[in-house]
Amino acid sequence: MLLGLLTLLAGIGQKTIWAPSETFTASVPSDAATAPLTVIDQKLRTLHGGTVKIDVAGDGNFLLAVGRPGDVAAWVGQTRHNVIDGVSEDGTSLQVQTVDGEATAPSPAGSDLWTSTEKASGSLEYTWTPPADGEWSLLLASDGTQPAPGSLSMTFPNDMSTPWAVPLMILGAVVVLIGVVLMVLGRHGARRRPAGSDASTAPGDAATDAQTETGSGTAPRLTMAVATLAALVVVGSGTAAYAATPAPTDSPSAEPAAQAEAPVLLDAQFRRILEQVASATEAGDAAKDASKLTPRVAGTELEVRTQNYKIRSQVGTYEARVPVRAEELLTTAVTTDPTWPRSVMAVSKGEGNVVPQLLTFVQESPRDNYMLMATTLLQPGSTLPTLGTDGVGTQAADDSSGLAYSAKDALNALSDRLSNPDSTLKDKVVEGGSSPYIADTLSYQADTVTTGAQATYVFSHALKTETVQVFRTADGGALALGRLDFTLDGTPKEPGDKLTIGDDAAVLAGGKETTTGMVLTSAETVAVFIPPAGSTDPVKVVAATRGLVGASFK
Repeated sequence: MLLGLLTLLAGIGQKTIWAPSETFTASVPSDAATAPLTVIDQKLRTLHGGTVKIDVAGDGNFLLAVGRPGDVAAWVGQTRHNVIDGVSEDGTSLQVQTVDGEATAPSPAGSDLWTSTEKASGSLEYTWTPPADGEWSLLLASDGTQPAPGSLSMTFPNDMSTPWAVPLMILGAVVVLIGVVLMVLGRHGARRRPAGSDASTAPGDAATDAQTETGSGTAPRLTMAVATLAALVVVGSGTAAYAATPAPTDSPSAEPAAQAEAPVLLDAQFRRILEQVASATEAGDAAKDASKLTPRVAGTELEVRTQNYKIRSQVGTYEARVPVRAEELLTTAVTTDPTWPRSVMAVSKGEGNVVPQLLTFVQESPRDNYMLMATTLLQPGSTLPTLGTDGVGTQAADDSSGLAYSAKDALNALSDRLSNPDSTLKDKVVEGGSSPYIADTLSYQADTVTTGAQATYVFSHALKTETVQVFRTADGGALALGRLDFTLDGTPKEPGDKLTIGDDAAVLAGGKETTTGMVLTSAETVAVFIPPAGSTDPVKVVAATRGLVGASFK
């Protein structure tokens, strides 16, 4: 009974006084090397399951950023950094590896790669929760030139399993019960045996007594054996069940397939980017100041708006560029390709947008932010094709894999249609009945020739191949976007003939009249739908707009 009670108490003790603590904390060693950046490996978040808490202390301001492991590694690049990638066997220290490299880096604050950032001064308490499925690493830094905070600890869920607790309690109860039964049987046997019975026992009774003695002797020995085994189990398991700390594991990270196929931006990330782009364009438009655009606008859109501001500063009636809005995000196409440059397309609408606007963005390198490269207006009556549901892949402009035409060929066909009224590609490139961009362009060119009889005009719409972006659609087709340079080249027919240009072009050309000739250039941003391979459908114009970017005299 005593041994049973001890076994029972041992089981209860494993659930109470000997139970492991709920958490354990590991810290960066005090002698760890310093570096401007510290990367906390994604595997630490799931190393012990449950929620991980991080405490950081440092001098001055610093930040903790969350990003996909590949994005964090790409941003860090060749900069010297520390990597926290494990926990010591005794669970008290974090394992830190130092990777040598460049002494400084730009500040990681404001990078589009981060799903979120925590800014702090002096200290930070952070609960590490993933922003979405997949793998997520952390980046700790000051300003990229000063050492990242060196005082860091991580609190992990502890292994609180006590596999022997319940078995010991059951075993102890059974042994106690056996002891009680044996005690009762022992007292009962003593009452049945009279004094001096050994001498007067009949032969038959002797056999019975012998059996009784044998049985009553076996049970205590069995009980002692069981109890002794229980005691050994207590000794052997008590230490194992106390504050057990699982060793670090190098097992592969979970969900590798999901990580590889994930879009490079979360929805919240892109909305943040779009809001910043909209704010930059609104500020630039209001002030007619292109310098306010440069943090978020580049390429064709920066060129068009810069020239628009220049003209509007002198011609009050000149129409402003359509504003970029973030209020209503209708759809996005985010690449799943983790390499750079990365492309994103979006359709948004808001105040000042009569029709939805297609926006294209490019991130040139990990340390660059996404820049608005072009905007174009969805043509009235046009329907944007449904984009893929599992992330939208992109492909090169001259790649026709799975398509009736490559993007380059489709846009060059549109170029020919716009340049030549009698183009042989009329049946290959079409537009909606309520969105006659091609028809309007051809009409404008014809009117120019009619009203300018004293000059010879040449019109061209040349594709700038480097601007082409291609996004696959759910039906196997693709949406191709790019820039055409619309050039109007005018030359007087007779010496002394004068050509007059409009007030808007005059601002860029530096005058209104010329006797030598003139060249006007507009940037046309267009989008066409390319049907999948095997389809007999034509290429269809879904979005188009233009803006004057150049005017000069010969």
